[in-house]
Amino acid sequence: MADPAVAADPARAVVILAAGQGTRMRSPTPKVLHRLAGRAMLDLAIDAAQTLGAERIVVVAGAHSPEVAAHAASRLGEHAVAIQDPPLGTGHAVRAAQPALAGFTGDVVVTYADTPLLDAAAVEPLFAARRAGAALAVLGFEAVDPGAYGRLVLEADGGLNRIVEAKEASAEELAIRLCNSGVIAAPAKLLFELLAEVTNTNAKGEYYLTDVVALARGWGLQVAAVLTDEVRTLGVNSQAELAAAEAQWQDGRRREALAAGVAMPAPDTVIFAHDTVVEGGALVEPHVMFAAGVTVRSGAVIRAFSHLEGAEVQAEAIVGPYARLRPGAHIGRGAHVGNFVEVKNVTLGPGAKANHLAYLGDGEVGARANIGAGVIFCNYDGFDKHRTTVGEGAFVGSDTALVAPVRIGARAMTGSGSVITRDVADDALALERSPQVEKPGWAARFRARKLVGRAKLK
Repeated sequence: MADPAVAADPARAVVILAAGQGTRMRSPTPKVLHRLAGRAMLDLAIDAAQTLGAERIVVVAGAHSPEVAAHAASRLGEHAVAIQDPPLGTGHAVRAAQPALAGFTGDVVVTYADTPLLDAAAVEPLFAARRAGAALAVLGFEAVDPGAYGRLVLEADGGLNRIVEAKEASAEELAIRLCNSGVIAAPAKLLFELLAEVTNTNAKGEYYLTDVVALARGWGLQVAAVLTDEVRTLGVNSQAELAAAEAQWQDGRRREALAAGVAMPAPDTVIFAHDTVVEGGALVEPHVMFAAGVTVRSGAVIRAFSHLEGAEVQAEAIVGPYARLRPGAHIGRGAHVGNFVEVKNVTLGPGAKANHLAYLGDGEVGARANIGAGVIFCNYDGFDKHRTTVGEGAFVGSDTALVAPVRIGARAMTGSGSVITRDVADDALALERSPQVEKPGWAARFRARKLVGRAKLK
């Protein structure tokens, strides 16, 4: 038997179980690659493991989901992926990770890729329990409705005696509200010694990871139960459960934003991404959606029904309503992006304005420049993207098409309705219009012909 003695600060490893079939998701996307807050659940589990300071991270994938293995390898390397084939339960899945942990002598914690709200803060107390002398530490929670959860059966002194699966539980055990999350921490050597003793003589014919608790107690080892909030252990097995987890995450993120000083008149209508940064003092109006990669500085205003992704909005800037900021949009201090304006890979300088119905793609707009209604940066020729530069203080008239690559000089102007294909010098006016032709009486003659034609049809 391995010596479970605790080092002052043992190395850490995390085994992430990601081999579930996910059939109840009813989706061609593997379950753990479904997104919460704009990030794959597997990535959230890896993020938590990295935050814990894990020296090694192993993702256990199923042979049925090569996409999961490939995704994990893209982040951690192929050496960090283990395949469970065939699927024979959680204990069998953890044993599949043993070769990848060869030579590792620290503590291992087992987590799950389909438990997206389980963050590092919830797992950290397991390592504290190990440092306090427990050979194993199990994360549990008090359930409102224990249902099919495994029950934690405690000793009189509060130590954990065993975990019993709901299908194996007696009526007395089913009355227990203290439930198992499935997350277990133990020394690597001890964990795999215990798993080698686990059998599949149970209702499902599987090797349960939970059986290591009773085995450890049988060996005279101390096992601790560490409690967390039930919501952190919320598992995802269906689209409805994913939506419930998303709602829980969003609710927590909104509370954090409000506590930090972000003004949100209707917080329940605002959607955040996993990495959204909105500084205190910003105003976010109703029905705003933040996709990944957005930073909004204090004093900025994001008006209703706007969608932001991969964008930065500086102080005193105003975005929306009904604006769309795409990746690479940088909105300078005091700049305005108005209704039905789309900005992609463009920097708007301080005080620049594009207030109405414009598309700005791939370029730069100088400080205090004004982009009129209906302006288009014609950036794509069918093969390549080209840049448009609008100088400081320039005025681009309504319904101007700027055919990139092109530069509008500082303080220059373009006449409304122009198609600008060549650079415009500083302080110049550029016009491109066909002469207006007027034909007296043409409209009246046209209507008369049409009316005669309709009369003949009758």
